[in-house]
Amino acid sequence: MPPWLKISLLLCTFGFLKEIRPSEPFIVDYLAGPWRNLTMEQIIQEAFPIGTYSYLAQLAIIFLVTDLLRYKPIIIVNGAAGIIVWSMLTWTTSLNALKVLEIFYGTYCAAEVAYFSYIYAKVDREHYQKVTSHTRAAIYSGRFFAASLAQLLVYFEAMDYRQLNYLSLAAQISATVWALFLPSVPTSMYFHRQTLTDELPETSTPQLPNGSATPADKQEPMVDVMADDRSDDSKPPVGVIAPSERRHLQAPFRFRLKEAFVLLWTHFRTSFTNRSVLQWSVWYGLAMAGYIQILAYVQALWSSIDETQPAVWNGAVEAAVTLLGAIVSLLAGYLHSGFLKPRTSLLSLALLSFAAGGAMMLATNTGNLIVSYLGYMIFCVLYAFAITVVSAEIAKNISDDCFGLVFGFNTLVALSLQTLLTFSVTDSDGWFALDVFGQFTVFSCYFLVLGGIYTAFLAAEIVASVIRRYR
Repeated sequence: MPPWLKISLLLCTFGFLKEIRPSEPFIVDYLAGPWRNLTMEQIIQEAFPIGTYSYLAQLAIIFLVTDLLRYKPIIIVNGAAGIIVWSMLTWTTSLNALKVLEIFYGTYCAAEVAYFSYIYAKVDREHYQKVTSHTRAAIYSGRFFAASLAQLLVYFEAMDYRQLNYLSLAAQISATVWALFLPSVPTSMYFHRQTLTDELPETSTPQLPNGSATPADKQEPMVDVMADDRSDDSKPPVGVIAPSERRHLQAPFRFRLKEAFVLLWTHFRTSFTNRSVLQWSVWYGLAMAGYIQILAYVQALWSSIDETQPAVWNGAVEAAVTLLGAIVSLLAGYLHSGFLKPRTSLLSLALLSFAAGGAMMLATNTGNLIVSYLGYMIFCVLYAFAITVVSAEIAKNISDDCFGLVFGFNTLVALSLQTLLTFSVTDSDGWFALDVFGQFTVFSCYFLVLGGIYTAFLAAEIVASVIRRYR
């Protein structure tokens, strides 16, 4: 077995185990059930918002610490935070304990960045596309297995909602133990980059005559310069000290820290001065904020639609959404390049946003739980298609070394917007503190407004094109 494939399988096993959380599709029903006796207002307006705030507060710090500690320690922290979260879910009962738990859940979510970035530090660049598909497949497979298992156990009354937490906890323990045996990473993208000082003067983005950044396919010199030593460990670049000698000539930590932040800024400026990257990143951040918010609170919506009818099909719905999302994401990778041209891309994003908002409006304004399920599934499938296309378009216009920074920053923007949404309409101490139906009406309108924004962008693009033509 090739070494890169072995490492990929080791990491994907961790990813699969981490996603086995059968208690998640029924978490709201568990918290509102006889085991804790919390009200819906306490759950969604007092406890859940803390998880959002915690995630945002820790994401940027963990992103930098992940690179500084070279990935593996943060993967272990990811698993350990999961153990704490599901231990507290299982053996505590108070509202205050749930609030503390949400802080660790923020750590659990933020530390996931190490899972997605570890593999790029361990394999050659030629294998990036394959290992990316492996890590994503592991996530989808784990979620599908967990949701299906949860639905079967609940439907056949083999376990109650509390007992599902035991399975989630066991999976987190298994994932953490497995993470201990992952190979260590000798280098990282920024703080432990062997060719760091040789790259900085060369990282400016080539410019077209009109001042815009060149497309990714015309940035080969930049990509070559940024290419790190992973591509061929046996042949150090000309003028670069061999790893065996570098140990004795290691630059002071303060110097490497300064150089790392300079390179971070260079990558940031290079990426976000590209108009295409900026256009797609705006949608990425705005849409992800609404998507995360909907996922976090949709169980509360289902539990409130018909209180006499328990939401017993949550697991089946999540399993179906995961499977459909995987299929649609795969299809999007093959289909999008033919029709998403510069102008039609704006139209496509506008239409997808309008459709997603309409689907969630349907899921919100119905008294039938099945209709709400269907609306949610349509929304998730549309989002899975759109986010795959958007991610691919962003990736096409940036160098490989910028992936973690660009997508990490976009996620940070999304979480900042989600935090604003949470404080505005969800938090009991926020501005409006709406009930669950009011919240989801806002979330639905959010996507409709997003569609309107990109319609306006399209109109501006058309007007600008007409003006240029008749000058």
